[in-house]
Amino acid sequence: MSDHVVIARWRARPGEEEAVASLLAEIVPLSRREAGMVAYQVHRDPEDPRVFTIYERYRDAAAYDAHLESEHMQRLGFGDAIPRLESRTREVLEAWEP
Repeated sequence: MSDHVVIARWRARPGEEEAVASLLAEIVPLSRREAGMVAYQVHRDPEDPRVFTIYERYRDAAAYDAHLESEHMQRLGFGDAIPRLESRTREVLEAWEP
């Protein structure tokens, strides 16, 4: 198994934070059911409720690509949540053994 980890940081536009939170609440259970998903966890900054950090762990890069192409990510993520963001970043990490 090749571990593929993505750490995404979303910052909602002012006034959009609850809409983004609601959309993430829909995305999470659907994403967790994906075949190549190992873990999918959303964290919210307690000092800035506009900031969400999403920890995603996949079996491999192909599973991540499938997640991006999934119906729910296209509709809820790219179609609704992401347009409500002020900014977003993404780190992609691969497992490393010394």
